[in-house]
Amino acid sequence: MPRDTLTQEQIVRTAIELLDEEGLDGLNMRSLGGRLGTAATAVYWHVKNKDNLILLAGDRVWDEVELPDPEAVGWRAAATTMATGLHAMFSRHPWLVQAFGSHLFHGPGKARHDDHNLAVYEAAGFDGTRADRAAATVFTFVLGNVLGASAAASLARRLSRDGADAEALIQDTMAKATEVAMGFPRLRTRLETPTATDYTAAPDRTFEFGLQVLLDGLEGRLSGLPEPRDDTVPASPPCGGVSRRAV
Repeated sequence: MPRDTLTQEQIVRTAIELLDEEGLDGLNMRSLGGRLGTAATAVYWHVKNKDNLILLAGDRVWDEVELPDPEAVGWRAAATTMATGLHAMFSRHPWLVQAFGSHLFHGPGKARHDDHNLAVYEAAGFDGTRADRAAATVFTFVLGNVLGASAAASLARRLSRDGADAEALIQDTMAKATEVAMGFPRLRTRLETPTATDYTAAPDRTFEFGLQVLLDGLEGRLSGLPEPRDDTVPASPPCGGVSRRAV
């Protein structure tokens, strides 16, 4: 593709596809240029470097999260839709979860999501710092639920690049973990049930259950339960990130 017909939009869209397939380590300008049918040098006319491209790609995927109107559907339905959509987005793009440890994400896509997320909790009746805390708590819960899948995807790619049979190694490790777990009574009881899967598998609908329990707790705060003292609860970033690197 000639340099003068290449656009940043095409580059970012193709970078997301490459990141989804190969992860952070698989993204480089040469492989990206190959997918675009152009020289790697042509890409640099539209993005500064790999880190800049990851930031652009990382901001773009936030547009995939639906932003329902809390006034139309109610704050709890809106919060559920946004959290579920965020979980699905992170699951589709596990590289973004991994990149939180090395990049400071920002941009209109993420800002639009974060601003609307605060509006949902403000519509519920939270204000100021309480809205920040509510948004941060739900964000942290969603992120925690996708960390395992993100790590597994990264591990499988690394093992494959090293020439190992990733699936066989993972299954062998799970078998060893299950063998250890059988030495503990409660774990053994669960593993011996007819419906048991492997030791590390979460029960069905764990995310959905946990999200509704969490929203129950937030709703309880609105019903008059006491708030934590300010000197015992650290302030959270307004976007609901787990640290400045997720902002």
